[in-house]
Amino acid sequence: MKSKRLVFRDVEWWIITLVFLIIVLTNIVIAMSAYSYPMEKFFGIVVQPIVLYIGFYVMHLVIIPKYLKDKNVLQLILFSLLAAVVTGGLTGACAGVNDVDPERFFRFYFSTILLYAVYLVIANLLRKMFLPPIFKDYQLYNGIRLFMIFLFVSIFLFVSRLFVNEVILVILLMVIPCIAFFVFYNYFLLYRNKLKGNIKAYRWFLWGLMTILFLVFVIISAENNVPEIMLLGLGMIALLIFVIFPISNIVFGKYKDYIGKIDTLSVQVNQSSANLSFLRSQINPHFLFNALNTLYGAALMENAEKTSDGIQKLGDMMRFMLHENQMDKIPLTREIDYLRNYLDLQMLRFKNEENLEVEIKLSDDICEGSISPMLLIPYVENAFKHGISTKSKSWIKINLRCLQGSVHLDVVNSIHAKKQTEDPRDESGIGLENVKSRLAHFYPLKHNLTIVANDIEHFVHLSVQL
Repeated sequence: MKSKRLVFRDVEWWIITLVFLIIVLTNIVIAMSAYSYPMEKFFGIVVQPIVLYIGFYVMHLVIIPKYLKDKNVLQLILFSLLAAVVTGGLTGACAGVNDVDPERFFRFYFSTILLYAVYLVIANLLRKMFLPPIFKDYQLYNGIRLFMIFLFVSIFLFVSRLFVNEVILVILLMVIPCIAFFVFYNYFLLYRNKLKGNIKAYRWFLWGLMTILFLVFVIISAENNVPEIMLLGLGMIALLIFVIFPISNIVFGKYKDYIGKIDTLSVQVNQSSANLSFLRSQINPHFLFNALNTLYGAALMENAEKTSDGIQKLGDMMRFMLHENQMDKIPLTREIDYLRNYLDLQMLRFKNEENLEVEIKLSDDICEGSISPMLLIPYVENAFKHGISTKSKSWIKINLRCLQGSVHLDVVNSIHAKKQTEDPRDESGIGLENVKSRLAHFYPLKHNLTIVANDIEHFVHLSVQL
């Protein structure tokens, strides 16, 4: 509700479909239960709502979407008039079969058209008034639109008394809204509290509701001196406890499992994409040739000790990416070892840069626990990738520390304008969105990621509870 705008054209379609289905089925049952009900009147009360429903379908899902696509006002007017005339003629014929007064029919039909037009106008105004960026999320807009649908459907039912009787009004305006209310009550106050282990709150909301319902029916029964009303209340309470709440809980559980499976599949796809992207960008020819040239230059200037050390670090990095990077969790020490190797190689590469100031603080404490691989490294990689300029003063500051059961990383780097010749596709191997997705999946409510940037500096803080 907050992060996504509901597709109201589909919502409206399904709600109107349900309403007309209940109207038609109820009329069929009432007509068949009545003794010697005339066949022509039976035909009228069943066909009339069906024709009106088809007219709504043509207007709402064919003519208006076509106008929104083509922006042809003349075509919209002509097709709307044609649909109104055909629908009005057919529903008028059905009303004539039922001996409905023409004046009453025209009042009904034009009231329906006016009601639909007013609904479209108000819906358009709500889109302009309550959608982001005016409001920060979609919750208020979605709630108002859903209430507006219920309000206009209620008005339509009272206007359409030609084929809508009291039974339909009770079902659509009392029974279904009550069931919807109890389902929402169950989800927000009972199911979620029970899922979180808040059993005390769950019991308060459950038995508080049952007590209120029982007292309401007792008072109504006493005022009207009808004991059967109290029995109706007890039956309603039993229906909630043994039917509505259990069935809705099953639906909530299935929906949660479904969303969980989608989330897991999404993370797996992102992880696979991240692995391929990382191997493609991190171990790319540009980085390898720079590292090997650095090692070659070091070998010419000194004995092979430093060179062999660099080659060993590069080999450790490659083994890490080919093997441990495929795991869901690895020891935190291995992640930090990779980070050290990466930093050592980068310092070999940039040690002679006069404009570069690098400050590195890696925790010397024993960092215990496991972590999902490649969560810390992308931010350090980005700092070296975007924070260094050969012509301007540059700086990179890295601070990693381990506390009891958590790891904290701060990365600060200078920002420089991108070169015009720089390939826009040459971005970070993993990307912040992918890292955020993996953090949300593996460490929900157990991580804190803050990214702040201005014109000259980029700051990242990441803390993860292991």
